[in-house]
Amino acid sequence: MQACPPLPLRTALLYWLKLGFISFGGPAGQIALMHAELVERRRWISEQRFLHALNYCMLLPGPEATQLAIYIGWLLHRTAGGILAGMLFILPALLLLIGLSWIYLVWGHLPAVTGIMNGIKPAVVAIVIAAAWRIGTRTLRNALLGAIAALAFIGIAVFGLAFPVILLAAALAGVIGGRLWPQRFQPGGAHAANRRHYGPALIDDDTPTPGHARLSLPHLLKVALGGIGLALAAWLALAALYGVDSTLARMGWFFSKAALMSFGGAYAVLPYVVQGAVGQYGWLSAAQMIDALALGETTPGPLIMIVAFVGFVGGWTGALFGPGALPLAGVAGALVAALFTFLPSFVFILAGAPLVESGRGQVRFTAPLTAISAAVVGVVASLAVFFGQHVFFAGGAPQPAAIGIGVAASIALLRYRLGPIPLIAACALAGLVLSYWHG
Repeated sequence: MQACPPLPLRTALLYWLKLGFISFGGPAGQIALMHAELVERRRWISEQRFLHALNYCMLLPGPEATQLAIYIGWLLHRTAGGILAGMLFILPALLLLIGLSWIYLVWGHLPAVTGIMNGIKPAVVAIVIAAAWRIGTRTLRNALLGAIAALAFIGIAVFGLAFPVILLAAALAGVIGGRLWPQRFQPGGAHAANRRHYGPALIDDDTPTPGHARLSLPHLLKVALGGIGLALAAWLALAALYGVDSTLARMGWFFSKAALMSFGGAYAVLPYVVQGAVGQYGWLSAAQMIDALALGETTPGPLIMIVAFVGFVGGWTGALFGPGALPLAGVAGALVAALFTFLPSFVFILAGAPLVESGRGQVRFTAPLTAISAAVVGVVASLAVFFGQHVFFAGGAPQPAAIGIGVAASIALLRYRLGPIPLIAACALAGLVLSYWHG
């Protein structure tokens, strides 16, 4: 086979930046975009190697599409390529959400904007319901996994258990179940079943693993300790400048924990964010959290980037730098939230991808993650209930318009497979029309 010419770093960086601006549709849409461009058209990586990288990322906490971009960038251009690929992929979403957060807080009280948001909120509930259904049909392959999902739902929705407790209980169930009933905790193989070959690629099926991608304990320790040191230094700087109990220091600690618990994507970690940002710290209200998800669904990039909205609103409402510098406080909160949320993803890929590869396919490693994925279904379902209570029964009374829009949106998603962008646009228009009708 003729060797492919090396890929210039500049070419790769331009692609990652472009992807950051066009990656609508959540992780599934973003992964599909990368597959179409990198595997089918540009042939930078083969189908098998692409899916192998994707399997790494699906075993890790954090946004899998972002991690996949980091991984492929790292495989192509070493550590610098991985860092730049991840940063360029998330940068457009971060800047857009900072701008939208400012617009929301300045003009969100206007009747037209309120009407639009009242139409979008039921759509968000429908999107979360559809996410629970989609994750459940892919994950709950037997009754035992279904029982784990049901117990997770009861634990968080009825008993108010903390999200980390549910994750730990699910992982323990996976450890025990993987030993007693290993066949019930086998990871799904849907990706492998659809493999195709699109011709020679720069990184092909039989391309030797480059030296920087091979398992090395010294390298793993170096990168892991470097990442931990960077996070610790950033948090200590915030604590030294503003105090250990300051909003920014608390945001750094809180979003670091959130990043380590985000197995199953953004929807899985949102209940934890709601518990902390809304219930514990009061950085924003439940209604604003729903608005955050609405904005996240309508912007490109990873959905978990809505933490930037949470940070912006928390910094703004807390007036961190005084009443005359509210936008600056919002930007500081957004940057802190994004930094501590995404830093672990870079560390996981740059340090641990070879280690994860060495354990792939062994049930004792994958069973706890399979059980966590099942628990995620129940957690996401509880998120739909939480949002539904605040949208469909706002003020303690049923809201017929919101319920009608929510039912129609759910049918459009589940029955007719309507995409989230046209759905939100239609619901926003419906909310605007209803606001003027009743006004």
